[in-house]
Amino acid sequence: MEAEKDLVLLTGASRGLGVDIARNLLSQGFTVVASSRGHTADIGTLADAYPGRLCFEPCDLYEVHNIQEFCSHLQRKYGRFFGLVNNAGLGRDGVLATMHERDIQTVLNVNLIAPILLCKYLSRGMMANRRGRIVNISSIIGSTGFAGLSVYGASKAGLHGLTKSLSRELGKVGINVNTVSPGYMETHMTSGLGGDRLQSIRRRSPFNRFVTLDQVASTVGFLMSDAGSGVHGANVVVDLGSTA
Repeated sequence: MEAEKDLVLLTGASRGLGVDIARNLLSQGFTVVASSRGHTADIGTLADAYPGRLCFEPCDLYEVHNIQEFCSHLQRKYGRFFGLVNNAGLGRDGVLATMHERDIQTVLNVNLIAPILLCKYLSRGMMANRRGRIVNISSIIGSTGFAGLSVYGASKAGLHGLTKSLSRELGKVGINVNTVSPGYMETHMTSGLGGDRLQSIRRRSPFNRFVTLDQVASTVGFLMSDAGSGVHGANVVVDLGSTA
């Protein structure tokens, strides 16, 4: 198949940060295949705004045994991919000692195993084209830790470990691989935190506020662009100084 220079797979695209990343990539001229478990109104609105440039493909990343066929289906339907943004993420708040093993496996499947497999299968087309971009969305929790998020933190640290080694494998064939680690954002994952806890987290930043979704999405867009081609194997932290 011919190379599709501007074709990007974005996981976790149905809401929050995923929608903002999709909007940024579309504004740059990329064609985005947006994937999540279900279609949403936000995705429909973007598809209407960018006719023919935003396509939706459902996939439940917990079912990791289906990922090889999912990638084969995408490449048969759309061609080789230029980019992959592993944005889908799942957080299960709870003390590790009392966390159910099923919940542990669910977080690891969605946050780490699925991105590894997506990189495995989609990078083959990038290698054939000798160009490409992979961005893994991690979190500052992968390096700072957070009580009650041990498994989530482990999965996000693992994502950057994937970036570091994969960047050495793929850089020689022209594929950039990077991590973006956002700080705390006002999303559905932070909305469940209590008021005092939320204020305590906000005060960690010298700006005394959370990172916006657009700030993180713009960073991803930069790494996917020609302007970001000099950044490789990096962990780009976007946290308004919370970890400074």
